[in-house]
Amino acid sequence: MLRRFEQLFGVDLGTCNTLIYQEGKGIVLEEPSVVAIQTDTGRIEAIGSEAYAMIGRTPQNLQVIYPLKDGVIANFDMTTAMLKYFINKVNGRNHWFRSSRVIISVPCGITNVQKRAVEEMIVNGSRKSVTIEEPLAAAMGAGLPVDEPVGSMVLDIGGGTSQVALISLGGIVFSKHVPFGGLSIDQDIIEYVKKTYQLIIGERTAEDIKKNATTAMKPDKVLHMDIRGRDLVEGLPKTISISSNEIDDILDNFFILIVDSIRQAMEQCPPELAGDIMERGILLCGGGALLNGLDRRLQKETGVPVHLAENPMECIVMGTGKMLSYNAS
Repeated sequence: MLRRFEQLFGVDLGTCNTLIYQEGKGIVLEEPSVVAIQTDTGRIEAIGSEAYAMIGRTPQNLQVIYPLKDGVIANFDMTTAMLKYFINKVNGRNHWFRSSRVIISVPCGITNVQKRAVEEMIVNGSRKSVTIEEPLAAAMGAGLPVDEPVGSMVLDIGGGTSQVALISLGGIVFSKHVPFGGLSIDQDIIEYVKKTYQLIIGERTAEDIKKNATTAMKPDKVLHMDIRGRDLVEGLPKTISISSNEIDDILDNFFILIVDSIRQAMEQCPPELAGDIMERGILLCGGGALLNGLDRRLQKETGVPVHLAENPMECIVMGTGKMLSYNAS
């Protein structure tokens, strides 16, 4: 009788963004995984979109943090408070989450201690929690035949980490985890601008550069973008123009890491599954997959077909949603 009133949630708890799927409703929340806190008292000032809008604009006693690092919990208390806030935002004033079941995605290769930390955080508010590896959830969310005896390869590029996994018969045959993602690219851009132009820019500006002046394939026409920041020498506001060629050079190390991970996965791939991958290609998902021309660049470097998911950022949470039906009994 109680099961009829039980709510089922799927959670993609990412370094940059958190998405929540509720059975019967679909995706009900998509918010940045950030928290703004008072540095002197530790009091939480804002969470999610409200906190994200404060990045680079806070006074000295206010700090905006990412409570997750490389896809795992770096600050347990802040992560718990953030997730509780998101659930309450979805549910309003009712407290049915206490009788709910939750499936939450975790990166491949994390330790059992890290996995238990995620499960315990969820269990504090719900009746039952189950974890699922992110590449497996992404494959399910994209509609790949993960339960069949065929090979599927997923490349998930998130904010804090990138993962490539070979999947067959409902499990992961091989996975490779790289602690490098979209936030790492932002930091590299910040360091490059600081070193080359003696200009200090914020995370929001670096992200704008990545989105608007970056392409994985060499463009026919060089792109230019005007950016503003603080002059390191004079301490005054300053505007410079940066070209796409400069950013392309910054991304080369990122491409090398990703291509090496794909090659390692192919080397560990059984011959029968290798044939499946060459025929079916690699599924590219995650927020980093939206980098212009990335699928074509990886296909050129590896010789393996690469397909961009229809909704790259939603694959994982949609996969947790499909898992809900398997765990409803």
